[in-house]
Amino acid sequence: MDEQAYQATRQQLNPLPCVFEKALLCQAAACEAARRLSLAEREMVACREPLARAACGQLLSLLRTNSAFALKIKDAQRILPHAMTMKIQCGGLVGLRDLLDPEAHAPDVLKLVRLAHAEYGAFEDLPFSRIVQGVAHWQIRRWRPK
Repeated sequence: MDEQAYQATRQQLNPLPCVFEKALLCQAAACEAARRLSLAEREMVACREPLARAACGQLLSLLRTNSAFALKIKDAQRILPHAMTMKIQCGGLVGLRDLLDPEAHAPDVLKLVRLAHAEYGAFEDLPFSRIVQGVAHWQIRRWRPK
């Protein structure tokens, strides 16, 4: 399939892609507002709640900025490799879960966003020094041959 045609079709099928799509697809997190879709044997995740998606985008942007030191990168706004993106998304959600909902098994994105708003008001007020510890400690699963 032509990649440009795929991207155009993906944009039509999924106008609100999930901000934490990588974390949801690797099952490191869950979300009440997520809806899984398939296109050309590829999976994608759509968000059902535009306001929650905007909040998630703001949270992810702050996670990227505040994780730069832990990831040893100078420019957090550049396009990052897949492994670093996974570390920011999955590790950031684990750090947020440890801060706001330590009894939960897996991070629930929408629940954590709501808890963060209720407890801190603005995402800028979150204690990112504690959350980034999750980013620093999170490791991608290694493939092991059978």
